[in-house]
Amino acid sequence: MVFFDVETTAPSSSSPERLLEFGAIVVCPRKLVEVGSYHTLIRPADLSAVSKRFSTGAPDVDVASAPAFQDVAGDIFAVLHRRVWAGHNIQRFDCHRIREAFAAIGRPAPEPVAVVDSLNVLAQDFGRRAGDLKMATLASYFGIGKQRHRSLDDARMNLEVLKHCATVLLLESSLPPGLLGGVGASAFTRSRRNSMIHAPQAPAPPATPGLKLRKTPASSTSPSSQEKMCTSKRSSSGAGTSCKRDSVGRTKEAALGRRPVTATATTTTTATPCSSFHMILRHSRAILR
Repeated sequence: MVFFDVETTAPSSSSPERLLEFGAIVVCPRKLVEVGSYHTLIRPADLSAVSKRFSTGAPDVDVASAPAFQDVAGDIFAVLHRRVWAGHNIQRFDCHRIREAFAAIGRPAPEPVAVVDSLNVLAQDFGRRAGDLKMATLASYFGIGKQRHRSLDDARMNLEVLKHCATVLLLESSLPPGLLGGVGASAFTRSRRNSMIHAPQAPAPPATPGLKLRKTPASSTSPSSQEKMCTSKRSSSGAGTSCKRDSVGRTKEAALGRRPVTATATTTTTATPCSSFHMILRHSRAILR
């Protein structure tokens, strides 16, 4: 896995961006430790496009005496080809500059096996808790130091920023939401998810009256409960049936010769407490006789 960064000339209408510096660190993906590095300044064809910070004459920024890209293209190819590329905003910027530089000298560009753009990763998982997610802002947020805008230093800073962000996200995922005071994207996501889980559920629709009465055994049915269930049955069916009985146990409607009201076709037919009581009373009288 290789973390890399490039510095370029300023773009203009007459000249595209050209490489001024390339820096990379080779990292063990299992341990996230640096196992190698490569750095070089690059002399562009047009020195007038070089920014002031690369044209001060100091040995470490003197691109006028640096090799041209074709002289270091083989080394850069060897560092990048068939490795996992990692860096900050490399998908929108650095990867394109590398391919353009190789195309300009007529050589095939190195190809990655995968690309990890830390800007995209942090925007999705870390959120805006550290501000605008620029490398300088992230470095200041974690107290790593000031960004120098030099390729090799920025590549190393990128690795350290990712380690810090990953540690914060790991701790937050292992603790109750809000315990660390996090206000990032992941914290908001957990809050929304928890609010959805603990949100009060809508009340269930009321059951249709008279359709789901549970049949209670006669031995455990008290007169008061019988009266209540009969009242419920009477009110739900709208029949006006009374549970009052005469001396032989018949309902008053039956004693007067009235035809009992039957349930409609849509109503589930069940034995009512009144009829059950009447049947038991009748059998009891027969046994006593």
